[in-house]
Amino acid sequence: MCRWMAYSGDPILAEDLLFRPEHSLIDQSLHSHLGATTTNGDGFGVGWYGLGERPAVFKGIDPAWNDANLREIAAQVSTRLLFAHIRASTGSAVQRSNSHPFRHENWLWMHNGSIEGFDRMKRDLIFAIEPELYPDIEGSTDSEVLFFLALTFGLWEDPLGAVGRAVGFVERLAHRYGIENAVQMSAATTDGTSVWAFRYSTEGKTRSLFYSTEISRLRSLHPEVEALQRFGMTARLIVSEPIRELPGAWNEMPEGSAAIVREGRDDIVPFIPIGVA
Repeated sequence: MCRWMAYSGDPILAEDLLFRPEHSLIDQSLHSHLGATTTNGDGFGVGWYGLGERPAVFKGIDPAWNDANLREIAAQVSTRLLFAHIRASTGSAVQRSNSHPFRHENWLWMHNGSIEGFDRMKRDLIFAIEPELYPDIEGSTDSEVLFFLALTFGLWEDPLGAVGRAVGFVERLAHRYGIENAVQMSAATTDGTSVWAFRYSTEGKTRSLFYSTEISRLRSLHPEVEALQRFGMTARLIVSEPIRELPGAWNEMPEGSAAIVREGRDDIVPFIPIGVA
């Protein structure tokens, strides 16, 4: 499966997040420790917010470890909010439009997991998407369809509820088709200000997801780690697997939960799919 990372905080160079940590996302593209697949070489994507409201997106179909342009960009881009994703395809084509993160207006979305039986349910799922949104779908993945379902169900006004309604819709449809364990999802979305991350699966055995400990506490625990000085006090990371082996640095998100990261406040709340008639 895929691996991803979300960063929110004071502006920082992208290479400090993507390349410099000892078990960085780029390293994970070759040597994932916790993923279903060790190698994630079917493309990558980075989305970040700069001066405008709409995020920039840079994607490729080469393995992340083998893209010189990614390294060049990461050495120059400084951002307060970054999404990064490395892909291991589960059946859909390896093409740029299928690489995460997906973008719509000022929103980004990325996903590790799958919709079981997607090929059988695809027509019904796509017909449930708001017609005005449909032309903006670029790729062929279940992950992008899940994003546009969340948009359809009100992502702008109520991100937690919208994703709950999207997942609930998929599970109800899967039940009609006789498909078990329809949803496997560790996902994140952002409007450029706040970040919402989700760890949920129908069977209750979701891919790994971790959030970082507050920087002030980490600095007191590890004053010898120079890399921590590059992070501001508001820095938050959510990752598929830890990017550095540092005692006390990472906390596993509970099964069936959502993390909400906004300036000055972080919350972890239960995530429960919402029934959609």
